[in-house]
Amino acid sequence: MTQRLAGRVAIVTGGSSGIGRAIVRKYAAEGAHVFVADITEEAVEGGRPVCELVAEDGGSAAFVKTDVSRASDVEALVEQAAAHSGRLDILVNNAVLRAGKPLVETEEADWDRVMDVSLKGAYLCARAAVRQMMTQEIRNEVRGRLIHISSQHGHVSAPEDFAYGVSKAGIAYMTRQIAADYGPHQIVSNAVAPGKILTGKGGRAVEPRWLDYSNQRTPWPRLGTPDDVARAALFLASDEATYLTGHNLFVDGGWMAA
Repeated sequence: MTQRLAGRVAIVTGGSSGIGRAIVRKYAAEGAHVFVADITEEAVEGGRPVCELVAEDGGSAAFVKTDVSRASDVEALVEQAAAHSGRLDILVNNAVLRAGKPLVETEEADWDRVMDVSLKGAYLCARAAVRQMMTQEIRNEVRGRLIHISSQHGHVSAPEDFAYGVSKAGIAYMTRQIAADYGPHQIVSNAVAPGKILTGKGGRAVEPRWLDYSNQRTPWPRLGTPDDVARAALFLASDEATYLTGHNLFVDGGWMAA
């Protein structure tokens, strides 16, 4: 590893499983101390808790039980992260829920559940992080970096997943709005927009019809992995990403190009 994040403090929401888990491991391997914010240490796809794996690999990570839809949880999370070394360098807004239903089948409770975590949670985390970052000194032109996990489905339709698609469209917009409002303060806001990523999770995500659909939409001769997204999130978190804010980086095997 190149230690591109040496000495940095990062928060990764939804960090116990899937894409978040891969980002936690990648950041820790590159020298960051990572706060894993999730409602459980258990990985949806199975396996040992990510903080155990990070420690085994010689990295530094701590689990903080967090409901990102609750402002009090989020504020306590950011306060704890900033107390580690006096600053918060990186926030990754990754926590997400899906309903897996088209509009007419989406109940109000489905909508509220998805929006509370996927969009309200991102807003609360971004707000708390930016408030902290505004108090920090500038290092290498930057006070802090926000990386939001959006989706190609925030830019094109998400078949039979109405609430999820709308929430991801909100993330894409939020990315740009924060970049515009806080660029003058040298706070960076970018997003990674994954295409079809195989996380090891079962259920609807790997039903044959959706795998067939994703393969047909993806020009690259394979579907994505969590590490594909983690590598992009590492670049956006690093000092290599200069003069770059308000951008949605598609990691989608060409989905949006087809």
